[in-house]
Amino acid sequence: MANNKSAKKRILIAKRNRLQNRFYKTSVRTLTKLFLNNLETYRSSPTPENKEEVQKVLNLTYKLIDKACKKNIFHKNTAARKKSKLALCFKAI
Repeated sequence: MANNKSAKKRILIAKRNRLQNRFYKTSVRTLTKLFLNNLETYRSSPTPENKEEVQKVLNLTYKLIDKACKKNIFHKNTAARKKSKLALCFKAI
């Protein structure tokens, strides 16, 4: 247990940052899975509505990755790699 005020404060800050990091990382994983599921749906039945849904989820994922990169949750190269991988999947359809 912390013995002084600054150590107690650092424990609280670390907890806050851990929760924020966990939120962004799990949300990016969830949106990526949703994107890939929608992409499979579009591949099985290519309709304009399905393609629009895939594009919408891709944009949301990009937005969340960019926010996480801005808040130093992801390194810029990690964020670029994740976005590139998604773009490659989308371009393949």
